[in-house]
Amino acid sequence: SITAGYGLESSESFTTLIQLRLDSLGYEYEVINAGVSGETTATGSNRVGWVIERQPVDIFVLELGANDGLRGVPVEETKRNLETIIDKVRAVHPDVQIVLAGMMVPPSMGPEYSGAFKKVFPEVANNKSARLIPFILENVAGIDSLNLPDGIHPNAKGEKIVMENVWENIKNLL
Repeated sequence: SITAGYGLESSESFTTLIQLRLDSLGYEYEVINAGVSGETTATGSNRVGWVIERQPVDIFVLELGANDGLRGVPVEETKRNLETIIDKVRAVHPDVQIVLAGMMVPPSMGPEYSGAFKKVFPEVANNKSARLIPFILENVAGIDSLNLPDGIHPNAKGEKIVMENVWENIKNLL
């Protein structure tokens, strides 16, 4: 839902904002927003083939896992699914640059689960030679003025910060 731009106009999503930045700088990339609200790493793994087989992919930003965490999916399953997605992308596009967006879960999930969940993303990035965005919602999560009333999804102002978080990790890959 973060990538999908849940609750926002499509023009406000971080993916659209990245496209606008690319265009303004004269880059000839097309951002494909394949985000689906409510998706887990398992459903993403099942769907990724549809996304990568329809167009060339130079940079693949993988932003999945938050829904796994909120549902208490075992961290090893989340890790396995993320690694499988990366393997599937590289099988079709061997030269693709992978950027993995890290997520965290609320402390209410318990310290043991929260700690284990936070470690998944650096481990996957390391195991699969992917660039890591430590926490895609850095400087947004938990700040009421940057989130929708649900307290989970960024509002338009929050999406601008999310865009910058992603941009900082892709600009040198262009």
